[in-house]
Amino acid sequence: MRNKFEEQLEQLNIELIEMGSMCEQRISDAIKALTSHNMELAKMVMEKDSEIDQKEREIESLCLKMLLQQQPVARDLRLISSALKMITDMERIGDQAADIAEIVSMANISVEDLSNIVGMGEATMKMVTDSIDAYVRKDLELAKHVIDYDDVVDEYFIKVKKELISFISNSESDGEFAVDLLMIAKYFERIGDHATNIAEWVEFSITGKHKGS
Repeated sequence: MRNKFEEQLEQLNIELIEMGSMCEQRISDAIKALTSHNMELAKMVMEKDSEIDQKEREIESLCLKMLLQQQPVARDLRLISSALKMITDMERIGDQAADIAEIVSMANISVEDLSNIVGMGEATMKMVTDSIDAYVRKDLELAKHVIDYDDVVDEYFIKVKKELISFISNSESDGEFAVDLLMIAKYFERIGDHATNIAEWVEFSITGKHKGS
């Protein structure tokens, strides 16, 4: 019985890594679509959001099967319940990557210097990847690093806001695209928040303590 549970737990890890990788790829593609003005890539990100939704359902089904068919002890219950919480945040990360892509597909964004938004996007990708790795490796220090790294994303957001405010103040042209960029930055900030949530559930899976409790 325990061997079967261990096999299912390993499958859960594999599925979580795959879902995390899908989220990371969607963020990466959304950034590429933004910087290259690639409308087709933006539409692809939006269309593939359903794949992340499907992966969430598959992992949820596996977790419920483990709860019903096995006899998990307290630590196992923490691992499974944490995974169920994590996939909710990952699904939302996928949604927000699709939201970014939707703005890119509809807006006429023509700012040459997007370095801070790109840096912000790359920082959120790192947070997503590291948070899933922390769960699979049961690495408490890496989980804490993800939580601390959210400050980097927040700093990028402040920089982006200041740049856009300055641009709107100094430009006579239509500033609508600046609002679009601010929304994109806000979505990246939310992705960072969700990655932080994932890391906090990793902490719970290891220690039994959760910051929100």
